[in-house]
Amino acid sequence: MAEYTLKVAGLTRKLPICPLNDKLDIAAFIMFSDVELTEACAEQLLAKCPGFDVIITAESKGIPLAYEMARQSGKPYVVARKSVKLYMTDPISVNVKSITTAAEQTLYLSKEKAELLRGKKVLIVDDVISTGESLTALEKLTERAEGIIAAKSAVLAEGDAADRTDIIFLEKLPLFFK
Repeated sequence: MAEYTLKVAGLTRKLPICPLNDKLDIAAFIMFSDVELTEACAEQLLAKCPGFDVIITAESKGIPLAYEMARQSGKPYVVARKSVKLYMTDPISVNVKSITTAAEQTLYLSKEKAELLRGKKVLIVDDVISTGESLTALEKLTERAEGIIAAKSAVLAEGDAADRTDIIFLEKLPLFFK
């Protein structure tokens, strides 16, 4: 399998290049189980971000990063869930279509988690920003919860996302066209 060599937060990782469709491959960036990478990326991303009160991320690969950023900053974090759980009361929701997920999904916040965002400066955190769809969903959830977006951040900006001026990221991640 082909690999891409990524240098981020003073570390080097080999990422497998995976087919997305018949015209495009992507390098798979997975922070799960890589504590060293998660800690280093969280530290460097926090250094680039403005002041905030709470972090929000989508359920999945951004969770370890959001947790570590919360731990290092001493601020709370909230996870937008992919399904309604029994303990969630009066959830708010938005739909999202991510480049790495086949079907459209819905993200949910319980009334209690939404209350944590109300009137607070919210830092949106993800592992990779590509099409921006997950980011948009997190923005909409934050707005519905009456939170104030402090910044939108990720470890990597993939493809054209690296040209955006409204996001904070550590490194660019190329797309591989066939």
